[in-house]
Amino acid sequence: MKSTKLLNRHDVINHLRQNAAIIRLLVQDVANEAARWRPDADSWSILEVINHLYDEEREDFRVRLDLILHRPDQSWPPIDPPGWVTERQYNARSLSESLGDFLRERQRSLTWLEALQELDWATSVQAPWGKAIRAGDMLAAWTAHDLLHMRQLVALKWAMTRLDLAPYRVDYAGDW
Repeated sequence: MKSTKLLNRHDVINHLRQNAAIIRLLVQDVANEAARWRPDADSWSILEVINHLYDEEREDFRVRLDLILHRPDQSWPPIDPPGWVTERQYNARSLSESLGDFLRERQRSLTWLEALQELDWATSVQAPWGKAIRAGDMLAAWTAHDLLHMRQLVALKWAMTRLDLAPYRVDYAGDW
């Protein structure tokens, strides 16, 4: 389905608000021990996902969108999301505190987005990887980023559910 409508900031703000609520509902009742569990060495835990979302909220999407819109000549500060997982010891944190941090930071972002005036979503800059990126691209990617991690959280909960319910099988529920 191809859309011809222009980016509506208020729709995107609502998506970001709804995404935060869904993320909260997905993880709020998970125990800290379960939140630290990884299905394998290459996967992230629920805690790692939530802390990643928190850091991305405050150090990536909002910062970079602000730079594109208001300071296009300024360099983007470096980020290292995969490195932060271990460097910042995400898995040693409390889930309730981490979730609260993310939700508070998301509210700051929503407040900031709602206050923006006279926006040109076509404003673009040369990204550090050499491609031009528009303000609208950054806002769209911010929303999509939530969905990627919501899918990751659901997959973690699926894997946990299968383990928790063993030796009983879940195959009657359908194919994952």
